[in-house]
Amino acid sequence: MWKQFYELVLRGARLTEDTAENKAAVKQLQLQVEDLTDKVHLLAAELRHGAKNEAHERRNLALQLENQLLRFERRLPSGGKAKD
Repeated sequence: MWKQFYELVLRGARLTEDTAENKAAVKQLQLQVEDLTDKVHLLAAELRHGAKNEAHERRNLALQLENQLLRFERRLPSGGKAKD
């Protein structure tokens, strides 16, 4: 009977130790998840910022192209009557 009691106490001590280890592991995982969440939010913000920058860049390129076309059209001779 004492042997069973001793084994039960040892088992309880091991379970207590395992529980403490599990709590520490869970805490570490929670910290990692929080860190990963922060990084995902930062990445999402950078993607939004990049998309806005790309939209502005496309608009600027379109305006530059339009300006070049207008300058080119001004250099062409007028479409008046040709000499016979």
